[in-house]
Amino acid sequence: MTDEQLLRYSRHILLDEWGIEGQQHLLQGHALVIGAGGLGSPAALYLASAGVGRITLVDDDVVDLTNLQRQIAHTTARIGQPKVASIAQALHDINPEVQVTTLQTRADAALLAQQVANADVVLDCSDNYATRHAINAACVRQQVPLVAGAASRWQGQLMVVDARHKAAPCYACLFAPDEQFADLRCATMGVLAPLVGIIGAMQAAEALKILSGVGASLLGQLFMLDAQTMQTRSLAIPRNPECEVCATNHGLLP
Repeated sequence: MTDEQLLRYSRHILLDEWGIEGQQHLLQGHALVIGAGGLGSPAALYLASAGVGRITLVDDDVVDLTNLQRQIAHTTARIGQPKVASIAQALHDINPEVQVTTLQTRADAALLAQQVANADVVLDCSDNYATRHAINAACVRQQVPLVAGAASRWQGQLMVVDARHKAAPCYACLFAPDEQFADLRCATMGVLAPLVGIIGAMQAAEALKILSGVGASLLGQLFMLDAQTMQTRSLAIPRNPECEVCATNHGLLP
């Protein structure tokens, strides 16, 4: 590490559990962020500020005035720009050392098969049910850790999927892919602005722990936040032995 890096990341390095070794893991890490909106904004900002070496952003949308109430990586001046380009600029302004790759496209199965395989951790910051399942399936298949977040109205959720662990459940163990759920998008349902910031920041925290090897993740749990009362709850999620996504995956770790 350079002297400038030692200074930039000094508050991480001062953590006894983290140190220089943990920071070096981040500098060598590659995070794939699917979605550059309310969740992706804070998640990507914290990944970059913390020193994750490579960040790939995937989103097909452009910045709109209605986004600015909650999508804090974007600005009024960048309305009309691709969201991935807008966030890339924000990340560069915070930490020009980070290598940022932008893909202005939808995260379909073909793209996920390629991009997930090249990542060390995936953050699902998308806003629709089909994409969440596609991301989950790709991460299980490639055995790449996944940090999945969701937020709508006053409710936020967070879970970690890591198919390298034998007993770990996946997203499909909790929400079956063939079930019919209405997508609760912010555009139609509304959302408290700081809620997406809270969940997105928590996604970044989980990803940083996975990349650094420090701390325990939310593996096997569904974390839920009610922002109206600031009550939290964690629900243990058992692995479904008949899950159509992860049942044939035996994992590499206990």
